[in-house]
Amino acid sequence: MAAQSMLTNWIRGQKLKAPQMKNARVFDRNLEEALDVRRADHAMFTPNISAWKSMEGVDFCSNDILHLGSTGQIRAAFEEELTRHPNYNLYSGDVRMLDRNYEYIQQVECEIAEFHGAETALIVNSGFEGNGAIFCALPRPGDAIVYDELVHASTLDGMAFREVLSEIVDSERMIREGTRCVLVAVESVYSMDGDVCPLRELVDVAKEICPKGNVEFIIDEAHGTGVVGPKGAGSVNALGMEKEIAVRLHTCGKGLASTGAAILGNATVRAALTNFARSVVYTTAPTFLMIAAMRAGYNLLRSGKKEKAQDNIQHLVKRFVNAVRANQIFQKASEMGIVWVPLCEDMEERDFLVHIVPIRTRQRYSYWLAFHLQLDGYCILPIDYPVVLKGQSRLRLIVHGANTEEQIDGIAKATCEWAREMVDIETGADASSKIAKSAQQVY
Repeated sequence: MAAQSMLTNWIRGQKLKAPQMKNARVFDRNLEEALDVRRADHAMFTPNISAWKSMEGVDFCSNDILHLGSTGQIRAAFEEELTRHPNYNLYSGDVRMLDRNYEYIQQVECEIAEFHGAETALIVNSGFEGNGAIFCALPRPGDAIVYDELVHASTLDGMAFREVLSEIVDSERMIREGTRCVLVAVESVYSMDGDVCPLRELVDVAKEICPKGNVEFIIDEAHGTGVVGPKGAGSVNALGMEKEIAVRLHTCGKGLASTGAAILGNATVRAALTNFARSVVYTTAPTFLMIAAMRAGYNLLRSGKKEKAQDNIQHLVKRFVNAVRANQIFQKASEMGIVWVPLCEDMEERDFLVHIVPIRTRQRYSYWLAFHLQLDGYCILPIDYPVVLKGQSRLRLIVHGANTEEQIDGIAKATCEWAREMVDIETGADASSKIAKSAQQVY
């Protein structure tokens, strides 16, 4: 069974190695001692293959949000693009700012900018590279950067953001005078909690505290691309704030099941990136194949054919939340602090639901619940330190546009069954064991 094999390999990867390496090279032993710190917390990353990839499980963990990859839609669109350009090159050969700029990449950049209502787009190899370029090139001496330290929308919401911004204005003369800027970095959709950034409210606060207009927003739309906004164009487009946001980063490796990323901004932003960002200036230009894959993904969004999948995500998220919320045992488990779904508390208050549904558990229980669901055929992964803060472990349920009601009902039922088992263990109703059956099987 693929799930059992994956879990067995994962647990083997958590076993300490340094104690058995007394006679090994110092170089290797020192590295293994550092890795053992991860292993001790069950936080060692291992190259496992999820069961859904061999059709032995249901995908609730991948970032193929619209299922463009698993259904073959992106591959078909990509192959169509290749047939239109049969004489393409596999290589780039040089950095773009020297000899490797080419017409095709410029054309696709214009198309991406037009789709998002931006003045320009600059394609980079990844979202990670894009963020590095933005924060290397754009801040000027004397500017202040405000970012969400906990990667959670609530830390920049309401009074917290107002207080931070007021403190900066009070303490920094050039910002107060309007000769330097405050750069505010946020995400449109927060990947660990599924929160949507209150962008409109933050911009309004910025205008109030800094009437000289020297607060600029940089928004990472990685987890919103393809899911949020008209035809999946993102949160900024959904709010009609294209002219109010200085920089946007859209990645293609999630909702578009592709690769690469695009930085949106005006001509000045683009010029700064192509001159000051080391990851742009000194990196080999993106290849034709990468650009063609990006174009294929955007063509699918532009066609409007994926709006049904976007709507289905909304429907399925509500169905899951309503299913666990209606289960009395799950509610008891939530009251006991065993497992809970934060979205149960405020789902009706949200204007828009995204594909990320965190399932919070008591520390270490996240692994037991993940084992239970994996062995039941539902591919979902525990998220623990260092990805999230210590004590903030959870499972991250990723709902996809092609998931079905039956699959949602199944994982909700399995979650509630595990909750019943843990309630019985903690209340003493099941005196036979203090460890969940799935954990016994894996360990």
